Amino acid sequence: MTEVLKNIQFTCFPYHLHFRFDAGTSRGVLKDKMIYLIKASIEGNPDISGWGEAAPLPNLSIDDIPDIASQISVYCRNFSGLSLPSNESAMLQWVSENIPDQLPSVKFAFETALLDLLNGGNKKIFDTAFFSGLKSIPINGLIWMGGKEFMLEQIDQKLEEGYECLKLKIGAIDFYQECELLSYIRQKYDASQITLRVDANGAFTPEESLNKLKVLSRFDLHSIEQPIKQGQLNEMAVLCRQTPFPIALDEELIGIHGIESKKKLLEFIRPQFIILKPTLIGGIVSSREWINLAETMGIGWWITSALESNIGLNAIAQFTSTYSVTMPQGLGTGQLYKNNFESPLTITNGHLEYKVEKSAWKTEL
Repeated sequence: MTEVLKNIQFTCFPYHLHFRFDAGTSRGVLKDKMIYLIKASIEGNPDISGWGEAAPLPNLSIDDIPDIASQISVYCRNFSGLSLPSNESAMLQWVSENIPDQLPSVKFAFETALLDLLNGGNKKIFDTAFFSGLKSIPINGLIWMGGKEFMLEQIDQKLEEGYECLKLKIGAIDFYQECELLSYIRQKYDASQITLRVDANGAFTPEESLNKLKVLSRFDLHSIEQPIKQGQLNEMAVLCRQTPFPIALDEELIGIHGIESKKKLLEFIRPQFIILKPTLIGGIVSSREWINLAETMGIGWWITSALESNIGLNAIAQFTSTYSVTMPQGLGTGQLYKNNFESPLTITNGHLEYKVEKSAWKTEL
């Protein structure tokens, strides 16, 4: 007989995050961000609650829509009172069937809220060595767009903090100033000492992209994320064949649903890497599909957070830790906000750790 969690109650809590600085991207500057926390609990036992985070990215997520809060509230109200099988695969399957693909961040929020509840409401999404504090995850240090001096300041700080992989967002200032920043790093550290990634967020035009990649290749880069805007499939496929160093698809994965559509995209473009942002691509089940396909085709991958609070970052980190990763992942956004939630997530020498001795979470709303 299958055990069930009976009479689950769902509640949505909007929460306004405030950046510590103006976070520059090629799509504009972010000063604050609205997220929606979903709480799952058993009626009559309010002390045990699971939490998930829906955090659509402005001007990028397909569920960055005006009525997202009301839609989440409707789902919470309609689902409250349900009883669900108390095992991971059945819960994830239920979310897949009951939250539409057009709401990827909401899928992820319900997945993680339910798994947290299933595991006792201690922010344990998956029982891994990472959650137990026995293993850390290598991550890249993120350098935000801005003026040259601001970016230099970040670079020096990240190097001082012990990161061995840096990711620079490019496309906001003059391209050759950005090359000077890369040259600054390479004059100090070669590729065997510091791995360099760049993220163009689609800032290059197809006409200029190959020439710019040739210039960037002088700096022994690991990869470039999304050099041209998503949706230009022919141009991206050609670029991936001609590029002098690896290309990673990022935004290109957004809005692609179902195994066959995912497979068709990867077979057509044949990128060297893909980047998985669970919030943007539909959560755990969808991310697993992408990973399985990529590994079958010999395409590399890594997982990245997407400006979530520590609630979402924790879930993404634990999901990442279900794989044996050695390549630096993109999981360092927890320090961005003035009013983030206290958590045991700590960064030490470019590695994300879960400090068990500090495992008391504070989810104050």
